[in-house]
Amino acid sequence: MWAVKNIYQFLLLLAVMFCISCETDRNEVLALNQRTIMPDLTGKGVTMLYSDSTILKIKLQTPQMQKYAKGVKEPVTIMPKGLFVIFYDDNAKEATTLKADYGVRYEASKRMEVKYNVEVVNVNGEKLNTEHLIWDENKKKIISNAFVKITTAKEIIMGKGLEANQDFTQYEIKEITGTIRIEDNQL
Repeated sequence: MWAVKNIYQFLLLLAVMFCISCETDRNEVLALNQRTIMPDLTGKGVTMLYSDSTILKIKLQTPQMQKYAKGVKEPVTIMPKGLFVIFYDDNAKEATTLKADYGVRYEASKRMEVKYNVEVVNVNGEKLNTEHLIWDENKKKIISNAFVKITTAKEIIMGKGLEANQDFTQYEIKEITGTIRIEDNQL
C-alpha cells in the first residue's frame, strides 16, 4: 500500500512538473494559424526577353527573381536583389536603360515599381536618378512622387515628382529646382 501511495505521489509530482515546464507563448500559437506564402517560382541569374511580333522590345536581367501567384491578390514578380532592363526601339536598337536595387512587377495591372538607386538613361544620354519609380505599361508612362534629378549635357534639373513617356524622351518635373539653361532665341 505504501508503494502504491508513493507511485501516485511520484506520478502527481511528475504531472505537476510537466504542466509547469510547458509554457506556451500566445503569439507563437497565433503565428501558427497565419499562413506563410512561398514563391511559386524562383530563379537566380535570370534573363528575360520580351518581344512583339518577333521584334525584341525588352531585356530584363536580375540576380534573383521570385514569382507569386497563389495566395496573393494579384500575381507579382519580385526582384529583391535588383534589376537591369534594356528597352529597344522599333528597329531593335537599344533606346533606354533602367537599373534599380529592388523591383516588383504586378502582372495583372501591368505595372512595375522599382526602388533604391534607380537610374534611367535615355537614347539622348539624359539620366534620371531617384529612389522610387513606377512604370505603367498600359499608359506607357513613368511616374515618380519622390525626389528626382535629371542630368543632361548642359544642365542638372531637380524636383519632387516626375511624369514621362516610357522611353524617357519627354518628361515633366514637378516642383522643379536647379539650374536650367535658356537660350536667347527661346524667349
